Amino acid sequence: MEKLHFEYKNSTPVKEFAHVGVVTSGDLEILVYPTDGEKTTLDIVTGSDGFKKIWQNVLDRFFARYPLNGKFIIHDFGATPGVVNLRLTQAMEALKDER
Repeated sequence: MEKLHFEYKNSTPVKEFAHVGVVTSGDLEILVYPTDGEKTTLDIVTGSDGFKKIWQNVLDRFFARYPLNGKFIIHDFGATPGVVNLRLTQAMEALKDER
């Protein structure tokens, strides 16, 4: 089990809580919270060790496209990069629907 932490400077504030996904084999759960800070933070707990660079690449691409500013908590159970991107996009859509 590995714990990862990432930070980004983003401009679009998250205004509501969002929850997508479930923690099951090959999937992940994302919790998104509003924040008062100027940084987007991501705390990831993953059952797959040694994939920090891949996480970094997926997150860099996502936040370059969607500059959400909030606190993200991700619980991963071996999701592929495609599933990670899908869940992040679903979280973004859930936040968009709340506005």
